[in-house]
Amino acid sequence: MLNGLWLSFFLIAALAALARWLLGGDPAVFAALVQSLFDMARLSVEVMVLLFGTLTLWLGFLRIAEKAGLVDWLGRMLGPLFSRLMPEVPRGHPALGFITLNFAANGLGLDNAATPIGLKAMRALQDLNPSATTASNAQILFLVLNASSLTLLPVSIFMYRVQQGAPDPTLVFLPILLATSASTLVGLLSVALMQRLRLWDPVVLAYLLPGALLLGGFMALLATLSSVALATLSSLLGNLTLFGLIVMFLLMGAVKRVPVYESFVEGAKEGFEVAKNLLPYLVAMLCAVGVLRASGALEFGLDGIRWLVEWGGWDNRFVDALPTALVKPFSGSAARAMLIETMQTHGVDSFPALVAAVMQGSTETTFYVLAVYFGAVGIQRARHAVGCALLADLAGVVAAIGVCYWFFG
Repeated sequence: MLNGLWLSFFLIAALAALARWLLGGDPAVFAALVQSLFDMARLSVEVMVLLFGTLTLWLGFLRIAEKAGLVDWLGRMLGPLFSRLMPEVPRGHPALGFITLNFAANGLGLDNAATPIGLKAMRALQDLNPSATTASNAQILFLVLNASSLTLLPVSIFMYRVQQGAPDPTLVFLPILLATSASTLVGLLSVALMQRLRLWDPVVLAYLLPGALLLGGFMALLATLSSVALATLSSLLGNLTLFGLIVMFLLMGAVKRVPVYESFVEGAKEGFEVAKNLLPYLVAMLCAVGVLRASGALEFGLDGIRWLVEWGGWDNRFVDALPTALVKPFSGSAARAMLIETMQTHGVDSFPALVAAVMQGSTETTFYVLAVYFGAVGIQRARHAVGCALLADLAGVVAAIGVCYWFFG
């Protein structure tokens, strides 16, 4: 899938460049293509330097939280909920701990770190699966919730904004929180409908209703604020939450007599190993996106969508952010490249770049997750997993556009 996507970027760019040369009389397009390759290769290394630090930092803190018992505590806290949503998983099963840790990594926006943990969870769920090739209900729910992007603290997106010179990298914190809540809710409801889960069970309601009421009340409060106040509040809560988590992890580690420094270094080493393998993929995708933009093919496609939006009488400023959303279901690295390219082209705090950042934080690499997670355990029949996951992605994109017009429009 990624082979075809990557190759198509170059082939489309080549055809568009030939058309600009032969039909438009613009031979300079080929110089622009070559220059874009070098520019994007350099940008990949610049982004990678900061990515090394980000993953190393957060996996170090996560290891402290894990050794302090936070993950086990969350597993016990969520046990009654999982027993209703995943009735085939026994209480105390190792899968629940891995699922909790995977959700924690996804919640922090550390998608690259979440993947190896998610694979452990999927293998543990496969041990309970009576079929070797057909996805179980528990596996589908776990995958769809992953594909709904459980991003509560998008550290990676903050990092990309820092790298591109954003004066306030956490500006998109609240928009992403609201948009990802919409995608996760739609993902959960769609799976519940297909699997006939009893979401009105008193235990399930005891978990979900307080969160829904809190979110609803919070949104009502936000509705009373101006755009400037919303941006200020998003920045404050983003930074406060980020540093508050760090302090909480450290204090819990100290109380539990965890050797916090040694544990941090141990987790940081894992982060370094995860990060160093990403550079080839980042170079590949950024260069492909670069030639697509330099050839004029990307702008031509966006012009078509922009015309349709204008024909419908809508504001078209969000159209320049759509490349991130369109490629996200297929490839996280391609979407990451599209996001960075949008920031570079339009400005890191431009409306398209802000929408693209929120889309990146509220959608997931659905087909990649399906291929990797199900492929790792030999699942061939995904049943309703694909439809539910794509519906969650669509909800995330629509919510991202709406929320950004609310906050930044």
